[in-house]
Amino acid sequence: MARELSSRDLDILRKLAPEVNNMICEGSGVEFRSILPPVSRHFSLDEQDFAARLEKLDVADLEYLVRVIDDGSESLGCMPPEDVEILAKILAHKISREVADRVVAAYEGGGGCDS
Repeated sequence: MARELSSRDLDILRKLAPEVNNMICEGSGVEFRSILPPVSRHFSLDEQDFAARLEKLDVADLEYLVRVIDDGSESLGCMPPEDVEILAKILAHKISREVADRVVAAYEGGGGCDS
């Protein structure tokens, strides 16, 4: 489900990718509609960089991301499985294994790319 990023979304996106200048996906030519796929696919240099970026988020930011993943407005479809595994590890460590498993299930049951 595509959404227009809120000010909270943009704050989190800027924490994860402070180098963001343009909210337009170069591949599709449309504005970003999610937070995590652009960070994973456009800004992170590799898996370690993606993990380091996610580690910057506090529990409140991670809980917010889980809520928008749960309600279907944060699409994970564009993310490679390795980055979803990284997200799950961080969620398990900072929140709970149950939450991490729920996010992985959402990814596995999700649709296509909608960044």
